[in-house]
Order: sequence, then structure tokens, then C-alpha cells
Amino acid sequence: MITNLIALLRQAELLSLAHEHSVVSHIEASGASVPEALIQLGIIESSDLTNHLSQQLRMPVTALSEFDYADVCQQLGLRELITRFNALPIQNQNNQLLLAVSDPTHPSVEDEFRFTTGLNVELALADHKSLQAAIRRLYGKTINDEAKQNKEISQDELASLVQLSDDELQSIEDLSKDESPVSRFINQVLLDAVRKGASDIHFEPYEDVYRIRLRCDGILVETHRPASHLSRRLAARIKILSKLDIAERRLPQDGRIKLRLNRDTAIDMRVSSLPTLWGEKIVLRLLDSSAANLNIDKLGYDEVQKQHYLDALKKPQGMILMTGPTGSGKTVSLYTGLRILNTSEINISTAEDPIEINLSGVNQVQVQPKIGFGFSDALRSFLRQDPDVVMVGEIRDLETAEIAVKAAQTGHLVLSTLHTNSAAETVIRLANMGVEPFNLASSLSLIIAQRLARRLCSHCKIATTPSVTLQAQFNLSADETIYQANHLGCTECTGGYSGRVGIYEVMAFNEALAEAVMNKASVAQFETIAKANGMSTLLDSGVQKLKQGVTSFAELQRVLYF
Repeated sequence: MITNLIALLRQAELLSLAHEHSVVSHIEASGASVPEALIQLGIIESSDLTNHLSQQLRMPVTALSEFDYADVCQQLGLRELITRFNALPIQNQNNQLLLAVSDPTHPSVEDEFRFTTGLNVELALADHKSLQAAIRRLYGKTINDEAKQNKEISQDELASLVQLSDDELQSIEDLSKDESPVSRFINQVLLDAVRKGASDIHFEPYEDVYRIRLRCDGILVETHRPASHLSRRLAARIKILSKLDIAERRLPQDGRIKLRLNRDTAIDMRVSSLPTLWGEKIVLRLLDSSAANLNIDKLGYDEVQKQHYLDALKKPQGMILMTGPTGSGKTVSLYTGLRILNTSEINISTAEDPIEINLSGVNQVQVQPKIGFGFSDALRSFLRQDPDVVMVGEIRDLETAEIAVKAAQTGHLVLSTLHTNSAAETVIRLANMGVEPFNLASSLSLIIAQRLARRLCSHCKIATTPSVTLQAQFNLSADETIYQANHLGCTECTGGYSGRVGIYEVMAFNEALAEAVMNKASVAQFETIAKANGMSTLLDSGVQKLKQGVTSFAELQRVLYF
């Protein structure tokens, strides 16, 4: 299989015969494109390949950032072609489609796009890595999905659907079929969310508009705006998928969807519908076990904080608590600890609502308060099952707190979460629940308060110097370099950020803190003692991430509310 690009490189003596064989074997084994194979094998750099093609073919190199390609791609709906050929439509004017490619010698890319769109196609040369990053930015990571072979639905096709009456909604056979436009559109939105690593999908009806937003890296981003009259169709399709009552539109409902990406991978989604003034708002929470990074070295702990956590996990008994608001990464921190403890010698049981991450070797129990099986009931049952480690999803009431404390005092390691703002406030919260101070003092081993801040994009972050106010507030030197987000972003990020990092406050209990618990100390007194023992507050940890260039001052302000 000698492609035009391989032949061109051989002719220019940039590719040896041995390299040619390696490239061909790599393509046959992995299905990669020729530029991708050349770069992955280290034969040629992406920029060198682009410059050579520009000289040989006399084509200028196109800067993708100068084009609004996202809008063009959304209007055309050509994901399957774009990802198959690594070709990106960047402009559509006067019946002429400008198509960015990294391999202009590909024999069929121009014909395929011309046949599918009915437009005249002109090729533009782009750097392969920039092109790949732009496609990832639009469609996220590649998913080997046997079920996504349907052609992507375009905005024009979706807009042509008419509004359904109440009577017509009672007969929704077309919405149950995978080939219907609404079904294809919903599948498209779900796959987009998975590819982009979203944690939630919001379907929101209003009087004149209907918008769909994804929560990516903790921030809501609008991705689609279908016609408002499609509200009932879209809600009905989601309710069919999650086995909810489509006729009930006056009461909130909860359900689940399992989206199978391939033979081995599926994503669970928790579905919540809520009646609003203009229709049903539906929120899907994605519970992707495979996406969770359970490596403690990747979570953002500094060395001292990490060692405190590992030391607490080594203890045969005691209580480890994770605190913070919803969406602050408490579950991932808990499961990271469970993964470290999960050996054949240890019996681990968890009570959760819902079970978000599946861990082989851990006995995971879904609590169901509606039938009278809550956290306290599960915890009481665990203690009759000879456990070594117990994890309670959340301590919500005195009964659960007291059972967890007693378990921590009687030879069990207990891990759980609370919704408090800091480590010190957690002690006060438990005491206010009614847990006796002497029980807290003898059971608490470690409290971790945490937040998640967006990481600055390493490709486009902007270096700056701290203002005089920042220097004084955070003890920064005048010549110290900090970074801020490039809000225009680049092909590797969204708005200057890419991914998130944890910010932690780790309070390891010792005799001084235990005595403070017995004396019913205030939050300020707890923090003073803990700082004297070397604890970094959330703000201290955040400033450390700022100095390291991991996040920005604006992001710290957003997350830590100072």
C-alpha cells in the first residue's frame, strides 16, 4: 500500500525504504493515517512535514485559528467524514467549501466531501497536530463505537421537524427508533458529552429558545440550540431511554441511561427531569468509571499532604473524612484511597448513593432511602459482615455519624464525606449534629477539605507579573512570574483552560487537635493549631498552584471565594 504522500516523500529522499516498510506496517496494524504514522514513529516532525508539503505542492500553510470552523462544522453535520479523513471544513462561502487537510495528496478526500455536500471543494494545507487538536476540540476523544455509524444529523434536518400535539405524543413509536432524527440527535449529544469529558448535560426549555449545555471542567458551555418547539420530542426521547413515564410532565422523575460505546465500555447516566414554566428541564449526570483518575500522584496533593493521606490509610482503625461542595472531587479522592487499600487480604464494603465508580474487589451497596434502606442501615449491616474498611458515601444525620464513629473506634477504618467548607468546620459540624467530643477525639484520623480548579493550558497560557496587591497578599516577589488564561484559547484547550487539578487542606489529627476537640475549640483555634503543625490551608495550597503556573489568580478567586 504505497500512498501518494509516501511516494512524494520517497522521491524527495525524506523517507528511506526501511521507514516506508515501517509506516506501511503501522498503518495496516493501527489504521492510522500516513501523517499520523510518520509522526508517531518519530520519522518526521509535524511542522517539518507541513513545511515540506508546502514547498513541494506550493500551498501556503493555513492557520486554523483564523477561521470559525466550529460554526461551519455544526451547520454541515459531517463528523463521520471529518474524523475518517482528518479533514476539517473551515469556510463555506458562495458554494465553495474550504477544507483543511494535513495530507493534500489523499486520493478521495476531495471527492467524498464534494459528493456529500454538493459543494465545490478547495483544499488548504494545515499542520497535522493543529488539525488533530481542532478536531478533538470539536468532537473530543475518538471513541471506537460500533453504534455511532449513523450519519450525523444537521441543523437544517433537525429544524424541519414539526411540533407534536399532546395526542401525537401518546404515540411515540418514531421516537423509539434509533433511525429517527430526534433519536440520532440525542445520541449525537450524548456522544459529544462523553468525548468532551463532560460531567453533566443540561436540556433547558424556554419560551423562544431551547438550549443544551455541557459542564466541562466545572463550567457550563452551550453546545446546541435546537428549535424550541422540539422541547417535547427531545424530552420524550430521553425519558424513553431512561424508562421514565413520558405522560407524566407535572412531577419530577429520576432514572438512568446506559450508553454503550463499544463491546467493552459503557457509560451510566443518572437522569433527572424537572417541570419548569416552559417544559421539562432534564439533567444527565455522567458516571464514567473509566474516566476517573485514581492515581494519587495525579490528583494534585503536595508531598506532605500525600504522605498524611497514605499514613492515615495504613492505620487499622480511625476515620478519614473528605469535605467540600458538590463537584469538588471528594468521590475520586475516596476511591483513590480505596484502590490503595484494595487487596485480597482486606474486606472493603461501601454504601453509596449512587454508585459512581465500579471497583472490582470492593463490595459496593446502593442505598435506597425510599424503601427504608439508608446509609445508617447499610452501615449497621456492614458491621455484621466482618469488614476491615467501610466507606459511607455521606454522613447526613446523627444516626449515621454515631455508627461511623463507633465503627472507627472498634477496629475499622472508616472513610466518608461531609459538605463543609474547611477541615476545621467539619469538627464543628459533627459536634453540632450531636456527636460527643470524646468520641470525635478518639476516632478522627484525617480530614481533607478540597476544591477543583481548572488547569491553565500549557500551550497558550500568558506569563505576567503579580500586582503590588497580590505581592502583599500572597507574599509574592516583584520579579516572580505567574500565569493567566488566554481567553481566546487555542486548539488544545477551551478558553485557556484544559482539565482540572485538586486544591487540598489536609488536617492530620494529633494530641493537640484531639485536646482541642475535647475543649470544644472554635474553627479559628483549630486552624491555628493545625497550621502550627504544618497544615496548608486551601488558600495556601491554591497560591502554591499559582506559583507553579498550574492555575490562575482568577480561577483561585472563582473556586475559593476570597
